[in-house]
Amino acid sequence: QVQLVESGGGLVQAGGSLRLSCAASGRTFTDYGIAWFRQAPPGKEREFVATITWRGDSTLYADSVKGRFTISRDSAENTAYLQMNSLKLEDTAVYYCAAGSRVWGRDARLYNYWGQGTQVTVSS
Repeated sequence: QVQLVESGGGLVQAGGSLRLSCAASGRTFTDYGIAWFRQAPPGKEREFVATITWRGDSTLYADSVKGRFTISRDSAENTAYLQMNSLKLEDTAVYYCAAGSRVWGRDARLYNYWGQGTQVTVSS
């Protein structure tokens, strides 16, 4: 089992920045690929945002966030991050962290473990 807890969401003006954190506990963090998804409005399918391999050597981004968002991980802290810059109104969503054993990709079905989500609201 892997437990994931997101934090760092909040209200920010368009053009601003936020950094989301995903703290992991349970199994060996370095065995798990990590991804961020977002969902807006509630009930809509979760949208892929970014992913990083279990080794931290490759990343992948949705076209909508490429060049603005950066995913990273700190194995010593068992934490993954999503740095979000130049935020836009359309980035407003609940952001979820997900983990899967040695997986890496855009498909939400690859990931077995999910956090509870953190709300990001971008205002004009």
